[in-house]
Amino acid sequence: MAAQRQYEELARQLSAIGAVKRGLGRGLPHDCPAGSAAVLILLDRHGAMRMSRLAELLAVDMSVTSRHVAHVAEKEWIVRDPDPADKRSRILRLTAEGKAKVDELSELSIRTLTHYLHDWTDDEVVQLSTLLARLRDSFGDCRAASARLSLSPHDVQTTSETTRTPA
Repeated sequence: MAAQRQYEELARQLSAIGAVKRGLGRGLPHDCPAGSAAVLILLDRHGAMRMSRLAELLAVDMSVTSRHVAHVAEKEWIVRDPDPADKRSRILRLTAEGKAKVDELSELSIRTLTHYLHDWTDDEVVQLSTLLARLRDSFGDCRAASARLSLSPHDVQTTSETTRTPA
């Protein structure tokens, strides 16, 4: 287990991630803010889903999810089809225009990362990606984290498996 000073330094470094996210956000098209981009990317990655599932993957409440969905629907990047199992619910699906926007977002992200990480080796980029995925996995379902924080580190390790956010 890492020493306290290592965790303190990690906390400082993670607080700077906001600057990285803002840098990536500046590369987004003006018609597609970060929340809308997240909706499109998750629908592309996970396929059609209900809004409740999307809210879980975004780790935000339904009102925030609803605003993001309304924006992408207005742009005709998604459709909201009736759920055959429950006509009161909707299934969100990417349209061809939405898939094209996802492709554009992907290209913009690649160009932005290539610009900022031009002096990194392929191995360093792979290592960072691997460690970030592991960090995300360690946090699991962030909404459940506050309940786990009151437990000792030993209790957290022995607690039954929590729902993991695959995003």
